[in-house]
Amino acid sequence: MSSNVTRRNFLKATAATAAIGSVTAMAQTAASQTTPKSNIYISIKGGRIGGTKEEMVARLKELKALGFDGVEGASPGIADTKALREAVAETGFPVHGVVDMVHWNDRLSSPDQAIRDKGRMALEQAIRDAHAIGGSAVLLVPGRVSGANESHDHVWERSIIEIRKALPLASRLGVFVLIENVWNGFCETPEQMRDYLDEINSPWVGAYFDIGNCRKFSPAEDWVRTLGRRIVKLDIKDWGKANGFCRLGEGDVNWPEVKKALGEIGFSGWATREGSDKSLADTVALCNELLR
Repeated sequence: MSSNVTRRNFLKATAATAAIGSVTAMAQTAASQTTPKSNIYISIKGGRIGGTKEEMVARLKELKALGFDGVEGASPGIADTKALREAVAETGFPVHGVVDMVHWNDRLSSPDQAIRDKGRMALEQAIRDAHAIGGSAVLLVPGRVSGANESHDHVWERSIIEIRKALPLASRLGVFVLIENVWNGFCETPEQMRDYLDEINSPWVGAYFDIGNCRKFSPAEDWVRTLGRRIVKLDIKDWGKANGFCRLGEGDVNWPEVKKALGEIGFSGWATREGSDKSLADTVALCNELLR
C-alpha cells in the first residue's frame, strides 16, 4: 500500500509537525529549566497519576529533583485533570502527554466495528485528557495482526479510517496522535512504518519511535534515518538477543549510532524511558550519557 500523495507534500506537513512539537517541548521544559541541557528532554512513564493535588505535587517535585524534564501520563488513569494541571503549574514540571491505555483491547483494527468505535472514542478521550493537562500528544498502538480477520492489510486500512475520524478533534485541541512501533505484527520495517504514516498524511500524526522495540528486527539507527522528521517523540528502551529488555546500554542498541542519526534528522523533543534501570537516578544518568 502506497501513499496517494507525494513524498514532498508529506514532508512539508511533517516538517510543520516537527516544528510545532519542538516549540511545545521547549516551552514546557522552559518552565522547569532556565537553560535546557539539550534539545532532547528526558522523561519517564508516570502511568496512572492519581491521588490528591498535594500528592501529585510531591511526585512531580520528586521527579524534577532527580533530573527528569517531564513525565508522561496515561488515559484513562488521571484521577483529576484539573488538579494535575494545577500541580504542573505549581511545580513547573510538565506532563508532556498520555498513553492510550485501551488500544490493545479496544483495537482500531478489530473486525468488529463496535469495538473499533470504542477504541476511537477512547482515543478521542485521550486527546482531551492530554489537552486538559497541557500535554502535546497521545501515544497510540493502531492495532494488532491476529489472524485472517485481522491481517496486516486490515490493521492498515481499519486503523487509518478510525484515526482520521479523530483528527478534527486533535487539530482543534492541538494534540498529536503518535504511532508507536511495537511487537504487534504490524509495520515491522521502517519503510512500512514510513509509508503507513505517509498514507495518513496529516501534520497531526507522526511516529512515537521506540528505540528498543525495533531492535528485534533491525538497527534503530536505520529506523531513525528512514522515518526522519516523522519522529515527534521517542520511547527509550534497550533490547538484546541474549537478555531481552534490559538496563539502558546493556542490550544490542548501538547508542552512539542512534545519537548520530537523531542529530542527522534534527530531532528535538521528548524521550521517555519505558522500563527500569538500577534506580530512577540511574535512568537519568544513563539517558544523559547515551542521548545528550
